[in-house]
Amino acid sequence: MAYNPLEMADWQISEAAEENMPTPEDWRERLDLEKDEVLPMGRLAKLDFMKIMNRLGNKSDGKYIEVTAITPTPLGEGKTTTSIGLIQGLGKRGVRVGGALRQASGGPTMNVKGTAAGGGNSLIIPMTEFSLGLTGDINAIMNAHNLAMTALTARMQHERNYNDEQLKRLTGMRRLDIDPTRVEMGWVMDFCAQALRNIIIGIGGRYDGFTMSSKFGIAVGSECMAILAIARDLADLRKRLDEIMVAFDKSGNPVTTGDLEVGGAMTAWMRDTINPTLMSTVEYQPCMVHAGPFANIAIGQSSIIADRIGLKMFDYHVTESGFAADIGFEKFWNVKCRHSGLKPNVSVLTTTIRALKMHGGGPKVVSGLALPDEYTKEDLSLVEKGLENMVHHIQTIRMSGINPVVCINRFPTDTDAEIELVGKTAETAGARCAESCHWLYGGDGALELADAVLDACNDGNDFDFLYPMDTKLRDRVELIARRVYGADGVAWYPEAEAKARMLENDPRYHDYATVMVKTHLSLSHEPALKGVPKGWILPIRDILIYSGARFLCPCAGSISLMPGTGSNPAFRRISVDVETGRVIGMF
Repeated sequence: MAYNPLEMADWQISEAAEENMPTPEDWRERLDLEKDEVLPMGRLAKLDFMKIMNRLGNKSDGKYIEVTAITPTPLGEGKTTTSIGLIQGLGKRGVRVGGALRQASGGPTMNVKGTAAGGGNSLIIPMTEFSLGLTGDINAIMNAHNLAMTALTARMQHERNYNDEQLKRLTGMRRLDIDPTRVEMGWVMDFCAQALRNIIIGIGGRYDGFTMSSKFGIAVGSECMAILAIARDLADLRKRLDEIMVAFDKSGNPVTTGDLEVGGAMTAWMRDTINPTLMSTVEYQPCMVHAGPFANIAIGQSSIIADRIGLKMFDYHVTESGFAADIGFEKFWNVKCRHSGLKPNVSVLTTTIRALKMHGGGPKVVSGLALPDEYTKEDLSLVEKGLENMVHHIQTIRMSGINPVVCINRFPTDTDAEIELVGKTAETAGARCAESCHWLYGGDGALELADAVLDACNDGNDFDFLYPMDTKLRDRVELIARRVYGADGVAWYPEAEAKARMLENDPRYHDYATVMVKTHLSLSHEPALKGVPKGWILPIRDILIYSGARFLCPCAGSISLMPGTGSNPAFRRISVDVETGRVIGMF
């Protein structure tokens, strides 16, 4: 049944739908899985990835559907809602369908954006578990990451306190001679804690640690999360967790988690994260949750593992990429697909009238505040001016060889004339276009979108990467900046350019993927520049080295790896009904 999202909060819709939610045993029967392939965890279950792949590995893959978006407002434009709505719409068409979403971070859930569970009648359930830790993957990643920092800082303290002979006799360790000014790694936690972006640690006496500058990032931006997103199996996870570079020594050589002898213990913390969590839409289609968000500061993709088993279990598999096509789709295209070897059939570009109006010069959109009237009343002029942003993203997707489907994620205040204008422009730009009312009506509201996607899946495509792997790092960044972002070029800070030259000259880094770090609120590096900015240069201030994930991450502008909490955060409205124990107030 469809609920009324105009009268019910998302958490209330989730509670109502959970009464008939499939159990782990129900899922085993519905998905034709073996008993030992479903690992019950309370009301939820994990899927044993290796056992499923060992049994279904020779089966042909289903159709592979990626969901991305235009440049969003700070409120988000509903990629997750669209992904869920599409799964439900395809289910209404009678096809065997499922999907893979990214796990919600506690940062946005307790901040101004809210949970990433979708919304209205396109919601993933149970919402409380999804929003508050799920089956523990982010907690395990946080512990693994911080264990590496614990090992590093303890080693620095012991090397300061003991000479070489004492160090070997007391600890059995050799001296790593870590340079305290070149520690690359920081700590992580899963909240938006701007007060921890830059810190001093080790204050106190000789046994209180090594005194130095340090930092915190958000947990889902950890390299451990990036490794989970691209790992092919547990052995690959184990190998990569041993290769994370935490610092340089005083001779300029990398110091890794393997040098600290901590990679095995990190894998022990993360051993269960390798298996995706199986959840349900409110219309009871299967949807896996695996890996994390924040494509602006991380890879921001649902995992390769979830996509691999989804393509074996389902005839149509929907996967989600973070933020807009300049960020999430670009990384899906040039990083994730290159690692996985999988070829997408279609990409869905989520579009909203409110985002187009913002790009057309509408008033500033602020999370936690009511939308200005321009966004809830018809204004064809604002929409028309903002369509340049949508067309730019259509061209980016077409650059990969895919003909996209534009999904107009319709809000109740959007008018028919506004919808018609967007549809005509999308089709002129070479994309199919479908209106979708999945938030209001669930699968029934997504039938037009489902039909457009089914049609597009029957097209062939010439999918190819933006650059070959032998392209130098600075040339890759130039290509991404000019062709994907629309920049006139790239300006390198002296320190970043020196680092880039070093990396280009070192054969150890030649096969590393390029994973950009950039604001999601603009095609440029400046969040305030909307639409399709002209006449600008992309500044690169640093390059992060993720040697376990094998990523080089050029950082554009002033973006921080630790987001901040806003003035009206969601946690002010979240509580627990003390009579029933139910969590209330989440959105």
